[in-house]
Amino acid sequence: MKAIIIDDEKHVREGLMLLAEWDKFGIQTVLEAADGKEAMKLIAEHQPEIIFTDMNMPRCDGIELLKWIRSADLDSKTIVVSGYDDFKYTKNAITYGSFDYILKPINPNELNETLSRAVTEWKKQNDNILINLENDKMIWDHMLSNALNNEKIPSSLIGHLKREFGVNIAEQPCSVALLPMKILISTKFEDDVEYAFSSVLPICNEVISHDGIAFRNRNMEAELVLLLWSKRSAETMIRTISQKVGCPIIIGDQETSLKRSYDSASNKLKNFNLIKNEIQVVDSMVPVYLLDYSEEIKWAIQSGSLEQMDEILNKVFAKFEERQYLDFDQIKVWESQFAILKDHWLKEYELKKGDLLYKGIHYWNEAGQFSFTKFKEEKRKEFHHLMKMVSGCKFQKEKNNVQVIEEFIRKNYQKDIKLQEIADRFFLSREYISRKFKQEYNETITDYLMQIRIEKAKELLNNPHLKIYEISDLVGYQNDKYFIKVFKRRVGVTPSEYRNSLK
Repeated sequence: MKAIIIDDEKHVREGLMLLAEWDKFGIQTVLEAADGKEAMKLIAEHQPEIIFTDMNMPRCDGIELLKWIRSADLDSKTIVVSGYDDFKYTKNAITYGSFDYILKPINPNELNETLSRAVTEWKKQNDNILINLENDKMIWDHMLSNALNNEKIPSSLIGHLKREFGVNIAEQPCSVALLPMKILISTKFEDDVEYAFSSVLPICNEVISHDGIAFRNRNMEAELVLLLWSKRSAETMIRTISQKVGCPIIIGDQETSLKRSYDSASNKLKNFNLIKNEIQVVDSMVPVYLLDYSEEIKWAIQSGSLEQMDEILNKVFAKFEERQYLDFDQIKVWESQFAILKDHWLKEYELKKGDLLYKGIHYWNEAGQFSFTKFKEEKRKEFHHLMKMVSGCKFQKEKNNVQVIEEFIRKNYQKDIKLQEIADRFFLSREYISRKFKQEYNETITDYLMQIRIEKAKELLNNPHLKIYEISDLVGYQNDKYFIKVFKRRVGVTPSEYRNSLK
């Protein structure tokens, strides 16, 4: 452990050095500073666990120093030592988080009792952090993830990495690399996010060993981060991991700030041209939107023509080929807009099994590189499968409509059914009903209705007590003479002759 004594009076610093039982409390290094400005530099550099400070000092007094310690998010314990028994200083010492407050002249027993409590409290606090980090990986992920968004690295994280890996990331330049896990989650892990991370993280950490650490960025969706502090080639480690997991990895610039290196990697990832497999900064480029072709896609799906759909997709693919540029954002735009189109057509035809649709996600080779040829093949398959599902449902829906109409006719054969009445009842055009009914039953609705009536008449003719005119009325013919004429044309004999033949 380390401690620092800050006081503008040298004899006070010397007195504290002599009176405190440093060895007893495990403090091996004791630093000195004459004012707050000097102290800030030493504290930032050495990260002491215990800080003794005077309040009334030139250049930068104790109040300013306490404010700075609090803003720097240090986990050290600060003990205020002052000859001014003044509420002003006491209040500020409490306000800005000092551990305790002792007065000059210093009583050795009070000094060591206060130091003992401060060391015990610091160890308790940091041992809990260490235990939690070892037992709860998520806490560790959160600490590293939050460090990516802050210019200053928290002292608790610096301390833990020092103890765990023997590296001081506050002093040593590091590189941050990004692995966009969404690719692997969808292509290799069947959309199981937790399974993907639990499988890939051990591979990354095995390759990195003690030269860095891989963790899940809890502040971003599906992002795995590699923090590398090794002096040996980070590029070699990145290449090895990329080949092992089958996914591109983008490494940021080496920086003393994790945030700057992370921002650098994020920008490179954003500007990564998948077609050329290289980082390519381009002027603002408007993405290609599938929804711009929604009307053409609609006609292709309704027509059921795969050739028509291929023509539309070829137009879209040609735009990428002309640009020779396609990035991760463009893939996100494609996927989100295809999902909109897909959901529309599934809803249109009341298809509930959208999860059975083919997922065109296998456009990465074994080395984790993007293949534009495979991308085109996969996206074509997605649209073809959607069209086949919609086409099958469309046919079934039309067939079901016709079957319902047939059932209506069978139940109401004795009534005077008009085609317009059927059209109004089922919200379909007369032409559509006539065409589809003929396709399904090989007869017009008029002929089919006539056939049902004749079959019913044959059944009724088995009853010798029913008169011919009564049967005519029961099957929907008010004119018995017309009934006899229709019956003979369909059966070949009159109703009376048919009844006699039954005898």
